[in-house]
Amino acid sequence: MKRAGVAFFVAVPVVATACAYFFVPADSAGPTAKPSVSAAQAARDEAKDRAERERAEDDKVIAGLPAGLAAPEKKELAQRIVASAQQSTLNWRALYGSIEDLEDGRGYTAGIAGFCTGTHDLLALVERYTESHPDNGLARYLPALREVDGTDSHEGLDPGFTAAWKAEAKLPAFRRAQEEQRDRVSFDPAVRLAKLDGLGTLGQFVYYDALVFHGPDSGPEGFYGLRERALRVADTPSEGGSEKAYLDAFLDVRRTAMAAERPGADTSRVDTAQRRFLNEGNLRLETPLEWAVYGDTYKVP
Repeated sequence: MKRAGVAFFVAVPVVATACAYFFVPADSAGPTAKPSVSAAQAARDEAKDRAERERAEDDKVIAGLPAGLAAPEKKELAQRIVASAQQSTLNWRALYGSIEDLEDGRGYTAGIAGFCTGTHDLLALVERYTESHPDNGLARYLPALREVDGTDSHEGLDPGFTAAWKAEAKLPAFRRAQEEQRDRVSFDPAVRLAKLDGLGTLGQFVYYDALVFHGPDSGPEGFYGLRERALRVADTPSEGGSEKAYLDAFLDVRRTAMAAERPGADTSRVDTAQRRFLNEGNLRLETPLEWAVYGDTYKVP
């Protein structure tokens, strides 16, 4: 079954509202008549109900499928592979306190999932954490985080933010908050959509790594935008296509996007890791695994 990503659900109320406006009788209002509040609300309610029904149907499909990447040992493996690409280590738990500017236009990159001050996800993490822990050491930086969101600026963050992040990352509560944000924004949506697309464990990881790196955006360089471009090239298994052919198309699209965003950028997390697993036919992401990122070789027995 084809899923068009987040944009599909956004379009529904717009179309429904337009239809409600079109059928307002001409003699009941002037040429500038607008849809009544009740008509607009009815359209929104209908769109919401439709989305909830589709989600319930999807839940039934997923409930009948193998755990895949969501199985504890596979989820652990996924974090290790991502960490090798993000921070050149297999020890992802050592990254809670990591923070640096990678000079990639995203400001500070921090934590276990590469949360960035310039791409909203770090701000969302700190805001959510502050709701339950209002006296945390990062809360005082929220005004500055909101100001630099969408930029690579450090204004209002230097010189104390990096030290505050490292200190907070020593606390179990903030570590849990990082894991929950990672799962909510990247891991769970990636696994869910990959399963609906008919992809196995490797395909679920391919989606997850792309969501971590590109973010949950529907624009041309965001994860959902990349998926839409891949769908123009190959059908997903749920549409009757070949799993390998579709994943090849997705990785091609992703590699092109990475190179376009930063000419000369290292794309080995695709070329000598995920593409290697795919070429080996390891669609279930079974161990032992061997791959290379940035010239370093990693092995999981």
